[in-house]
Amino acid sequence: MSKVISAHAVSVDGYITCRGPGAGRGLGHGTMLFDWYFDGDTPSQVFDGFRLSAPSARVFDALAGRVGAVVAGRNTYEDSDHFGGGSPHPTARLFVLSHRPAAEITERQALVTSGIEDAVAAAREAAGDKDVGLMGGGVVTEALKAGLVDEMVLHQVPVLLGGGRPFFQALPGHVRLRLVDAVPAPGVTHLHYKVER
Repeated sequence: MSKVISAHAVSVDGYITCRGPGAGRGLGHGTMLFDWYFDGDTPSQVFDGFRLSAPSARVFDALAGRVGAVVAGRNTYEDSDHFGGGSPHPTARLFVLSHRPAAEITERQALVTSGIEDAVAAAREAAGDKDVGLMGGGVVTEALKAGLVDEMVLHQVPVLLGGGRPFFQALPGHVRLRLVDAVPAPGVTHLHYKVER
């Protein structure tokens, strides 16, 4: 069975966007959370235009190569200008989780309004034997609450943003993680955790 994974760039103080994210403004003012996508000399084998450091490319491409479908929250979808009608991943289908209608959904995207369990189930079916990637703090929080997340990767960037969108929202209790890998790289440390149940 495919796994459900979350991989997010995150500041040391826990933000996944810079200040002022929103439609037309992307993920906020400044790009320091994402500089490591472009500050190396190793091209990604999955994402055109990404040039990472060698250690980051190994981690990033291994994760991206596993993803067959993506579930994103409505805020992430809006902040990212609807992903241009496509997906944040070059080959994975996008499922947008929202409680509101979205007339701008294209044939390469699907809107799920009935909750995280249904969104993950639809994404699993589309992913086949590949994994489901989660995007957005709200989606990850809801998936954690529902016990659906298998692995989490924090691409931790050594910056304190002091504002933006926090990664995690309120959880009903604690979630135990087990560190399985830590890869230091220029401008980022890749922390790979398994969610313990």
